[in-house]
Amino acid sequence: MTKFTDTAPILVTCPRDMPEYLAGELSALGFARTIPLDAGVEVHGSLNDCMRLNLWVRTGHRVLFELKRFRAFDADELYREVKGIQWEEYIPADGYFRVDASVRDTTVNDARFAGLRVKDAVADRFTELTGSRPDSGPNTTGVCLFLHWRENKATLYLDTTGEPLPRRGYRKRPHKAPMQETLAAACILAADWPRLAGEGGHFIAPMCGSGTLPIEAALMAMNGAPGLLRDEFAFMRVIGYDPEAWDDLLGQAEDAEVPEIKGKIIATDHDPEAIEAARDNARLAGVGDFIEFQVCDFTQTEVPEGPGIVMLNPEYGIRLGEIESLKAVYKGIGDFFKQSCGGKTGFIFTGNMDLAKCVGLRTKRRRVFWNAKIECRLLEYELYAGTKKGGAE
Repeated sequence: MTKFTDTAPILVTCPRDMPEYLAGELSALGFARTIPLDAGVEVHGSLNDCMRLNLWVRTGHRVLFELKRFRAFDADELYREVKGIQWEEYIPADGYFRVDASVRDTTVNDARFAGLRVKDAVADRFTELTGSRPDSGPNTTGVCLFLHWRENKATLYLDTTGEPLPRRGYRKRPHKAPMQETLAAACILAADWPRLAGEGGHFIAPMCGSGTLPIEAALMAMNGAPGLLRDEFAFMRVIGYDPEAWDDLLGQAEDAEVPEIKGKIIATDHDPEAIEAARDNARLAGVGDFIEFQVCDFTQTEVPEGPGIVMLNPEYGIRLGEIESLKAVYKGIGDFFKQSCGGKTGFIFTGNMDLAKCVGLRTKRRRVFWNAKIECRLLEYELYAGTKKGGAE
């Protein structure tokens, strides 16, 4: 039986340019040594730790528990190394498993073929031991494996997540061009919102769309574990999984929630359908009571007194909208910042820096994020309460 207390390297994957924020999360969760990589962060722990990571991580995509590192020069050597793993300790004989693979600079250029050789090795080991084998296929309803193979170095992991962590379970109504949950969480962490929320600051999200930004902000403010919204993780199918241990983690997460938040979270959009979708999503996320929704133009958004964050994710003329018509929108955001948001910190997430110039304010800081294949910036503006204004940049 698999021991969920045995320790090994754990790789939590994330999009590039997010490891900094993911590493901060993992440190806050008590992992003393974090190793940031290009698209993830490595820590050391057990499968029990993987359960806790799946419950709490906001900016990660998958939690991978390392099973074996080995050298493989070709597909045959890959097969032999994988077959030598005691799969009967991880996968039920009457169960189901899935294999994903990422290969580069190897003698096998097709990730699907590499994954097939892993499947064959697992199945053949079972057949030789028991005369039968578990089913396999593309579903995430069983044990999930992940192969990482570069040149002659291969690592095989248990993917303890299954469906990626951004699929929190609350976005049943995505509306149009929604921001991914992990990207929204990273932007909010970059804005130092958890600290500000604890001090009674406000989070204002004009142009909220289906509500991802204000929902993720509310989850952080109430210390809500994002994994509470999901019913299924791949670790639940691994031999040795203890449902009572998972229930204990769920209970601890529920006890850690804050029943009230000190500041206001305000979300607005000019589209009534967007606000309707955002309300529904917030209710499913358990934060509907923490967010004030309003249908209005972004320029009419209520901005309460006191410290706070104003964060917008306007169209940037790639997926939606035309660039010429958006120039007036970006100029309007600059005017809104100057006229209505004094004393706050403004943020604009955009993939079009030419449009960003129309804002007419000097940025305090720019952070790079990738929205799928689009290189974007989170632009930060210090909005003075008095008459001081930055020059255009």
